[in-house]
Amino acid sequence: MIIAIDGPAASGKGTLGKRLAHHYHFRHLDTGVIYRAVAQAMLDAGAELTDEAQAVAAALELDPEKFGNPVLKTQAVGEAASVVSAFPRVREALLTFQRQFAAEPPGAVLDGRDIGTVICPDADVKIFVVADPVVRARRRALEMRTRGEAADEAMVLADILKRDERDKNRATAPLKAAADAHVLDNSHLDIEAGVKAAIAIVEAAKIRRRGA
Repeated sequence: MIIAIDGPAASGKGTLGKRLAHHYHFRHLDTGVIYRAVAQAMLDAGAELTDEAQAVAAALELDPEKFGNPVLKTQAVGEAASVVSAFPRVREALLTFQRQFAAEPPGAVLDGRDIGTVICPDADVKIFVVADPVVRARRRALEMRTRGEAADEAMVLADILKRDERDKNRATAPLKAAADAHVLDNSHLDIEAGVKAAIAIVEAAKIRRRGA
């Protein structure tokens, strides 16, 4: 079974994906980390983020062992990732990696911004997680402060709105819910309630599959 979780940054989909994967004993991939790793490689090399050829080269040389690097979670890397992820050739270079991960048993949960629409359009379950931008800014700022970073919620909110606009309007793999995705608004849900709602969506899908 493949579970695709999409939605804007800081909507809670990352934690939700991990919890769902743990619940079903599936493998989990936060695809945002892949693009952050490419962006970090660009920053480390001193390359211009607008250099698509360099970004493609970084994508092709990606080392999964580095996905756990804490620096990938920083605001600066997130902003850089939003730039390099807009390149069609970068997304194409990373497509095979993501699809191979999804296909391996016993099952997989992938979260990102184009899983249900591009990476795994035939996923068994698609969940599109949303949250009010103000709530997302508060969550992101809290995450940053927890890591010891300074965080101004107004600036974080402005960045979130800018990234949303860029991701929704990019020519390749724009941020949008798949036609058959279940929209889950967790603006007012804590982690436990969000996970419970997501499990209910998956279980309902499993029942429909058995009855088909």
